[in-house]
Amino acid sequence: MESLLSLSFDYLSSYDGIKIKKGLRQLEGLLAQICLSRTPTSDRRSSVVANGACKQTTKELSSLKDDPAFREFFKLQEGFEWNGTPATNPPPSPWLQSSANIIHYTIVAIRLIACLERLLSKASNGQNDLLIVSTLELLQGTLLIHPPSRSLFAREIYMNLLLDLLDPTCCPAIQSSTLLTLVTALLATPANTRTFETLDGLLTVTSLFKSRGTSREVKMKVVEFLYFYLMPETPVLNGAGGGLHRSPSKRLGGGEGGGRQAGTKTTEEKQGLLGRHLSNVEDLVEDLRESAPFGTCLV
Repeated sequence: MESLLSLSFDYLSSYDGIKIKKGLRQLEGLLAQICLSRTPTSDRRSSVVANGACKQTTKELSSLKDDPAFREFFKLQEGFEWNGTPATNPPPSPWLQSSANIIHYTIVAIRLIACLERLLSKASNGQNDLLIVSTLELLQGTLLIHPPSRSLFAREIYMNLLLDLLDPTCCPAIQSSTLLTLVTALLATPANTRTFETLDGLLTVTSLFKSRGTSREVKMKVVEFLYFYLMPETPVLNGAGGGLHRSPSKRLGGGEGGGRQAGTKTTEEKQGLLGRHLSNVEDLVEDLRESAPFGTCLV
């Protein structure tokens, strides 16, 4: 795994689109090995599909903590030896783990972010846009299976990168993928949401929604994002890789009770902020209460 990561990082550091594509594919293959499990040998005969391949099933997030590949991936993410980068490529900025006062690094996420920055500096074209979408999709997966990586987006420089990708000049595929990446970056991380708000992220998202040039698909993604944003914030410990939960949707409007944590906001507070940029926010909140689009919780 260490050798594969090293090789993929070399490709991701390139300005050559073909090499970047190779690096993304290698990293995608690594994440697939962690998140997918092959059908047991005894069941292979019944699982063979028309093309002769064996079916693969998605592992439950809660079970990843006991998976050897996942544990190795997590270990490499936080390994100090990964930060011996050349002088021309300064080491990524660390985040401090409050519980143990130990410096950790989010290696894969920071490499993908750097790759996004390089891709954005290139002229927009179909191939480059596809690379940006692929990078965003891998970033989404990384933020889900390695929750500490989300802490990067408490920093304005990284949050601004995502907001830049919501520019009206970007293609719909990039805008849609960026909105999903924003969800994974804000998931159960109130500090990131506060940074998003400080940088006028709500203005950026609602302006995209109001623009006549925005596609219907992207507008639907914006609405889904706003549903997510309006969820009350109650981060709690989760057994899978140190992940977090948001509070159940049935608690909408009840965020003050049960010992509210510092730095979090209730649905009502966020409704007030969103109401500065969008009318009829009350309808969104009411629909969120009635339909509970995210079920009882978000992982």
